[in-house]
Amino acid sequence: MTDIVHSQAVDFPYHMTTTGFDLPGYKIVAVLGVVRGVVVRSRSVFGTIGATIQTLAGGNITLFTQLAERTRADAFNTMLVQAEMANADAVIGIRYDATEIMGGVTEVICYGTAVRVKALDAETHSEPRQVR
Repeated sequence: MTDIVHSQAVDFPYHMTTTGFDLPGYKIVAVLGVVRGVVVRSRSVFGTIGATIQTLAGGNITLFTQLAERTRADAFNTMLVQAEMANADAVIGIRYDATEIMGGVTEVICYGTAVRVKALDAETHSEPRQVR
């Protein structure tokens, strides 16, 4: 799979993603398998110097926080691209994990289970209707 950057991310509805294993109001009709997004990032010399200066004042190290947020967002969006490629309606059981590969280089993975769902009737919670 080619590199996925934020601007290439699909327009996958965020309300159809969850850390839970069900999606309230929907019935899972097919499990399509695990989807994942992997990003490996390193800290730049300039970012490390800036963060080192921030540590002198204490508190939140915003340069590292921003790097972590961007990395997680990229991993999440890459996972959503895989879900779209699998023709999923939703992703359930989403988790993140991170591993330091070497000093200053970290792998972040976002993974979940791609599923097809049908919306339940809001009043009767019965006969599902097609989402897409």
